[in-house]
Amino acid sequence: MRFLPIGLTLALVAAGCGGGGQKRVTATTPHVAARVYFLRDGKVAPVARTLPALDPSDLTQALLDGPTSAERAIGLTTAIPKGTAPIPIRGNPLGLAQYAYTLTQADPTGSVRLGSKSYTRADFEDFTPAILVESPLPFTHVTSPLHMTGTANTYEATFQYELEDASGKVLAKHFVTATSGNGIRGTFDVAIPFTVSAATGGTLTVFENDAATGKRVHESVVPLTLGP
Repeated sequence: MRFLPIGLTLALVAAGCGGGGQKRVTATTPHVAARVYFLRDGKVAPVARTLPALDPSDLTQALLDGPTSAERAIGLTTAIPKGTAPIPIRGNPLGLAQYAYTLTQADPTGSVRLGSKSYTRADFEDFTPAILVESPLPFTHVTSPLHMTGTANTYEATFQYELEDASGKVLAKHFVTATSGNGIRGTFDVAIPFTVSAATGGTLTVFENDAATGKRVHESVVPLTLGP
């Protein structure tokens, strides 16, 4: 996922020199789109944030701020107590997983150093859902084709998705094959076309079909706004 600058513009009106007129000055404060990783059912789950910069201090503060009320309403929690840095990591593997995922988002194969140790995302496979959707993020606005990316570690590297509108009508469904599975986490990147006549709420659901029972397992639901 590429993080694009978002302009936050402040218009300032200042008196013109000599002529008594007014001069409009525009100052721009750069902001970036970021992901912050909280927890759902004991596994890391990303949400969207707009931060002053994609640096450790801003990302850490977003972790300390915790999930919003809307995010808590869909089951997101955190193992990191509110407060000030440094984040209490010792004896807190879930909090460490949140921290490592959040701080390696610009380079998912990279590492983060804490004290004398370095950690990668692979160190937290036990705290990573079988299907981790990293885009789209909860409550974001999407248009067709929906771009879905993330990682998965599923049987034969496959899983299913369904995209529904607010009424429950299925707009799209199919299977996805990640780059690897069966114990080795792979990546996926797919485009999902859909059609709506007006902006509406919707959900993207990903899941795996259990090989023995055919029932859905490892299900995760991402609430969205779907646009025409």
